[in-house]
Amino acid sequence: MSNHFIKPILYFIPLAILQFTVIPLISISNIVPNLVFVLIAFYTLRYGQFFGTILGFILGFLFDLISGGLLGAFMFSFTLSAFLVGYFYNENKIEFNTTSFFFLLIVFICGSVNSFVYSAISNTNTNVGFFSLILEEGLLPGIYTALLGLPIVIIYFKKGMQ
Repeated sequence: MSNHFIKPILYFIPLAILQFTVIPLISISNIVPNLVFVLIAFYTLRYGQFFGTILGFILGFLFDLISGGLLGAFMFSFTLSAFLVGYFYNENKIEFNTTSFFFLLIVFICGSVNSFVYSAISNTNTNVGFFSLILEEGLLPGIYTALLGLPIVIIYFKKGMQ
């Protein structure tokens, strides 16, 4: 296993604990952000599409095991959304992509896709409409996830100024 994979997996453990303990307490009308996806998006923009896709698969599988939900739902949604984040990767713009508000736009777009795909796979309610699924289960969690990506932008922007 590459040394690049060890750091995100070590960060994954406390983020997963926060995701299951603290994040439900700050949910707004059952809309919750996804901290693990912010981690996957950050490392995808740092190391590229292939790395991010593999990381999304690994962390999604671990998240599925921990969550006790439908096995493979997070794995598929994290893998797909990390693949989409990888299209924004440019080795000449790594610092710009991770320290500017462009990072939040990427997290919003791909986080919305992540939430929508996960909800479409794991939703057992057949009365939910398609547009409701897009808005309530896709776009709103994507916005909330992007807001939680703001500290990464602020921390790395300040680090770059020093």
